[in-house]
Amino acid sequence: QVQLVESGGGLVQAGDSLRLSCAASGRTFATVTMGWLRQAPGREREFVAAITWSGPRTYYADSVKGRFTISGDDAKNTVYLQMNSLKPEDTAVYYCTAWKTWIGPSAYTYDYWGQGTQVTVSS
Repeated sequence: QVQLVESGGGLVQAGDSLRLSCAASGRTFATVTMGWLRQAPGREREFVAAITWSGPRTYYADSVKGRFTISGDDAKNTVYLQMNSLKPEDTAVYYCTAWKTWIGPSAYTYDYWGQGTQVTVSS
């Protein structure tokens, strides 16, 4: 098993920035990709960003490209999500996720997930 613990969420105003962190522990050697999903009330779960350790290579949802940056440290089993120019529509619970097999961006194929951290962006 892999345990994921997120931190860094909060309440900010539109245009502000936040940095989310996720620390992985356990059988982390079994994971090839880590990333972030989000879910807002009444909305479907949405893929946000991911980073594959081989490469590394990054992936982003169109809605966050140019504003969010994912980075990570494979040796420390940690992944970050730098969120700039935040918008009210970015308000959601953000979940750190990890994949044992990576077939591309998806909100449903992950193998492990954290408890989530709330990000609220006021207008």
